[in-house]
Parts: sequence; structure tokens; C-alpha cells
Amino acid sequence: MDEKKRQRYLAISEKLTELVGGKDNIQGVAHCATRLRIVLENNDTADLKAIEDLDLAKGVFVAGDQLQIIFGAGLVNDVYEVFTEYTGKKNMSLSDLKTEANKKMNPLQRIIKALSDVFIDIMPGILAAALLTGLSGVLANVDLVQNSETLFGITRLINISSGAIFGFLPLAVAYSACKRFGGRPILGIVMGCIMLSPSLADAYAAAQGTVEVTTLHLFGLGVDLVGFQGGIIVALLMGMVTAKLDLFFEKKVPEVIRLLVSPLLTTLVGALLLFTIIGPLGRGLASGITSGLVWMTQNLGVFGYALFSGVQQLVVITGLHHIFGAIEAQLLADTGRNILNPLMSVAMTAQGGAVLGYLLRNRKDAKTQELCIPSFVSVLFGITEPALFGVNVRFKYPLIGGCIGGAVGGAVVYFTNLAALGFGTTVVPGIALADPAGNGYVNYVIAHVIALAAGFVMTLILSGFQKNAVSAADNSGPAKSAAEPVIIAEAADYEEGAFLAYTAGRLIAMEDVNDETFRNKVLGDGVAIKPEAGAVYAPVNGTVASVFETKHAICLVSDAGKEILIHIGIDTVNLNGEHFTAHVKDGDKVKAGQLLIEFDLKKIGEKGYDTVIPMIFTDPDHQPDMSGWELREVRQGERL
Repeated sequence: MDEKKRQRYLAISEKLTELVGGKDNIQGVAHCATRLRIVLENNDTADLKAIEDLDLAKGVFVAGDQLQIIFGAGLVNDVYEVFTEYTGKKNMSLSDLKTEANKKMNPLQRIIKALSDVFIDIMPGILAAALLTGLSGVLANVDLVQNSETLFGITRLINISSGAIFGFLPLAVAYSACKRFGGRPILGIVMGCIMLSPSLADAYAAAQGTVEVTTLHLFGLGVDLVGFQGGIIVALLMGMVTAKLDLFFEKKVPEVIRLLVSPLLTTLVGALLLFTIIGPLGRGLASGITSGLVWMTQNLGVFGYALFSGVQQLVVITGLHHIFGAIEAQLLADTGRNILNPLMSVAMTAQGGAVLGYLLRNRKDAKTQELCIPSFVSVLFGITEPALFGVNVRFKYPLIGGCIGGAVGGAVVYFTNLAALGFGTTVVPGIALADPAGNGYVNYVIAHVIALAAGFVMTLILSGFQKNAVSAADNSGPAKSAAEPVIIAEAADYEEGAFLAYTAGRLIAMEDVNDETFRNKVLGDGVAIKPEAGAVYAPVNGTVASVFETKHAICLVSDAGKEILIHIGIDTVNLNGEHFTAHVKDGDKVKAGQLLIEFDLKKIGEKGYDTVIPMIFTDPDHQPDMSGWELREVRQGERL
């Protein structure tokens, strides 16, 4: 880089540092192919309007808690070099930058994200257990099954299979948590095996006093040798602790003996912490929370019922709900009726209603259907983990809608005096446990229908606020184009994260494009459209990063931070802009459905050029999963 350029970039760096609130406000800096990415201590101090007018800057936005400034390919590398030298933030990777961004999350956000990350890996197992449990509950009450040796045997095997999955769920959680926090996953499995060791008294039997518990004395502390069946929160804590111990010993133990000594120390120290500190702490937390919830239902009337069913699924997120079985058994022993079962059941149903609300809101998205439909089916059999961690926690507002729906259902349970005569099944199979007194079966159905509807409606209402918030943000600044943007009617229901068809025609896979560069995904993965008309429209809300001089291609950066290249035709660069008309320029803000480029489809075809239009995701760190994109005929502006 020559001195003249360096001085120009230094001037940009000095001005940019001032506009973001000074060096002390900068936590980290990195760059991708076109953008300078900055994590700030306080985003509110950044003057986005002034940064947008910065020398050489083509656009600016905040995404993923990162301030992202578009400079363009090549240029961003030079600006980054000078800027990081000036600010003292050199040699930071994108991974490091994301770590800094995650530090800005509040404790609740971190906990929810960590829980979600832990359960994502083990979701297939949870879903399988859910379906098997529901199937077992239904078959067990069918006379034909009970009278057939073969059908009874199959039902028994189904019951064993589902019980085994949930019985060893703490092991799976310890594995996934250890992996999530950077440890070697096998050590998480080892810790899970220790938690469920057959040498320990079964936790459920110990709670009921039907098994003798051995007590050891370590460092003056009494340690009960009781297993951690149902101890999901303990497994989460142990997975995290095991990962930290593994990282610590891997760093401290000399390399010559590391392979032997490091896992030994991790396992030994982890086991001591499990039985002396983390296990008792987790159990105490579980006991305190569940006891408080039961007290609320018994002393606060309808408010207590609504509060319990409103927050019960938040307890499921922590895994503490597995302790409810012992409490339900005690309720049955003391009163002959179990009031917790229907409250938990309507809370589950409301989360299912929230999933349906989210599904309706995003009904055109194939991946949403793939995620929501089996999650809802799982809810019908009384298992909400797939719905919670796959949908509701992940997208937040459905979780809130489901909690409100659960509270409404809880109020119905109170007013109808609904209770159960047993425990262990909920939702559809759970009707068999309902106390028939006072039209109990009818009231059971009514309470669940109301909870389902309330969760569904509240999620739709909250999704409206989400949409309005996005619209307000999108309209925060005028587009730079002199002419009013052309927005197609089909894009009216666009929402952030979706991609619209950027032209009308046949959607094909990138592998079917007749060009080696695109077919081999050298620039990135994506899709292509064989066009029926000579116009390209914006697939997302975003910023124009670059319009090629020959106007045959355009680079966009979506408001969510996705880098997109739309390339009109194969080898059409040779036309030098002939037959192409650009309606936007570098740095313009664009709306989904806005006209970007027009071209003469007939004349380009007559000159022998393939007119297929690929759309490529060019950021190597954010390559999408294209498996859910349905290859079909698409209308201009249709949701892909």
C-alpha cells in the first residue's frame, strides 16, 4: 500500500473511531469479504448517519450486535489493516469477534442461548422418545393390544425404548453441554455415566424411601450415594464444569503426560465436585423451585393456578420439571387428587398452540413446516422439548405467547376444579387420568382447547408486534436513489430472514447451472432461476454493496448481514453493459421486491448467452443449508 492510500485510510480510521465513540468503546474488529465489522461497548454512541457519509463507505448497519460498514472487496482489507493498527485491535478473527459480541448478552440471554445450543444436538433423541412415549400411552389403553401377545410385546418394547431414552437423558445433556462449552464430548459422556451409575441408589426410589442409601464422609461432608436420574440441571452444570476442567488441565499438564493425566484429573475432580457441591446444589435448587410452585397453587387461588401453568414450561427449559413426579405422588398420597397434572398439561398444550401460531405466520417456509409439524405432534403426546428448544425459545415471542396461553388454561383448570387421579401422561393420553367427577373428561377437553387457542392467538398477536418493529426499523432512513423504489405487490408480507424470488421463472439447483464456477460453488452456495422476464428485484431488505460496471451483476448485504451476489446470465460480462439498465447504485438502501436491474432477455438470448440468474451467498462463514429450498416454478416476489 502506497503512502498516499495509507494516509487516506488513516484519516478514515481517525474519523470512524471518533464516530463510534472513541477507542475505549471498541471491543473488537474483524472483516469479511466486503465489510468492516466492529463490536462496540455501547452501540448507541455510534453516529450511523455520519458513518454512512464516511469517505469510501458504501453503507452501514448493525446486525448480530456488530456494527458493519461496507467498503467493498479488496478495499476493506486495506482499511481494516490501518484501522486496527490505529485502534490497537489487530489480528482478531471473525470467531473472536463473535465471542466478543456474545459477551454483550445479559445473563438471561446467555443462559437461554446456552440451553438452546445444548438441546439442539440431542433434539432427535428427545423427539423419538416423545413419539414413542405417546404411542405407548395410547396402545396401553387399547383392549385389542392387551389381548394379543404380539401387540402387547411390541407395546412393551416401545415403552422400554422410550423410557431408556429419557432415563439416560442426563447423560446426553452432559455430553452436549460439555461439547457446547469447548470440552471433549467423550468426557461429558463419562460424567453422565457416573451420574447414572448402577452403583448408586436410584433417585426416584430414594425419594420414596424404598431403597437404602449409603453415605460416605469426604472432607467432613456427608455424601449420599444417590443417582441423578432426572437431574437435567445437574447434568447441564456438570457438562459445563467438565468442559472447563478439560480445557484447564489440557493447558496446564505437560504435553509428555497430557494424554494420560489430563482426562484422569478432569474425571476425578469432576466426580468430587458432582457429589460434594454441584449435585446437592442442583437438587436443592430443584426442591426449592418445585416447593414454591406447589405452594402457589395451594395458597393463591386462581392466580396461583394461572401463575404455575404460565411459568411451568420455563421450568421445563431448566429440566427441573423431572422432579414433579415425586411431588405428584405425594399429592396423590395426601389428597387422592393430583392438581399439578392438568396444570402442566394445559401449559404444554399452550406451547403447542404457540408452535401452530408461528407455523401460520411462516406458512410459506418449507423449513418452518419441517420443524413445527413434528414438534406439535410431540406436544400432543405430552413432550414439549422439541417445541420449546426447536421453535419457541429460539424465536422468543412464541415462548411468551405459549406462557400466556398456559396461564389462561390454568385459570380454566381452577374454575372447573379439574384434577387427575394419577400422573405420568399428559395432553391427549392424559385424558385417561382425569378425575371424572364433575364432568371431568369434558372439562379436560375444554381446558386444553382454550389453552391451545390462547397460545395460538397470543403468538399471532405478538408476531404482529415483531413485524411492526421490523417495518419501523426498515423505514428509519430514506433510500439514496432519486427515484421512488419500485416495490412489487407480492413482497407485501415480507419478513426479516425470508428470501423472495428475485425474478419469475424456474428455480433450479446451483449444481444445474451451466458454468463450472457456479456449479462447483467456488463463490459459495445458492440457487438459480431461469427467467421468464427481463428484470431482477431485491430478494431481501438490505444495502447495495456493489453494482458491477457492466450492470450484469449486483452485490447486496441483507439487513441480517447476509452477503448476496446476483449474476444475470453466463459470461454476460462480455456485453459491457449493453442491454442492461441499473435502477440502483452502490450504497443504496433497498426493500425486498424493489427493482434493481432491467435487461433485454430476448436480445441477450439471441446473442447466444445463457440467461440463467444465479443467487450466491458469498460469505464463507455463513453458508446456508439449501436442502429446504423447493425447486419449482416461482412468481416474482414469491417467498422462496
